Amino acid sequence: MNIYLDMFITFAKIGAFTFGGGYAMLPMLQSEVVEKKKWATDDELLDFFAVGQCTPGVIAVNTASFIGYYQKGVLGSIVATAGVIAPSLLIILLIASLLTNFADLPIVQHALSGIRIAVCVLILQAVIKMFRSGVKDAFGVAIFVFALICSYFSLVPTIIIVILSGIVGVLIQLYKTRKAVRS
Repeated sequence: MNIYLDMFITFAKIGAFTFGGGYAMLPMLQSEVVEKKKWATDDELLDFFAVGQCTPGVIAVNTASFIGYYQKGVLGSIVATAGVIAPSLLIILLIASLLTNFADLPIVQHALSGIRIAVCVLILQAVIKMFRSGVKDAFGVAIFVFALICSYFSLVPTIIIVILSGIVGVLIQLYKTRKAVRS
């Protein structure tokens, strides 16, 4: 299959079956992009997702753009972005035309409640997988706890958390390198 068609279909599938925002797409990205297509490693996906979160715009679109660019340059970025956006655009148009008539129905409210719970589980599953691959030592745990506390209590904007975590990661690596040289 043509790589661009494959990329469009893959990201359209991710876009069509991801409910709940950018974080909810992480398990599908991991499955499709890392495990099935091998377009990125777990670490690269973490990097794309982190940068996608820090840049202006929707995380899902930004991440798809980065992965597409990583694979096939500007055209890959455009194709992946179009793929991830297309299902949402079509679904939103359909829902907008129907939801105004049915939003207050109890069955619709109950269905949405169930979907929100399922999304939380999917996000937690992705967090656990990413934690296992991204946090490799006590320094990683310290950065994780710092970032979690700052994020949870909204003490610092997300971009600052990511930048500070990156700086601390570099400083820790410099420390480890200097320590190894002295030994």
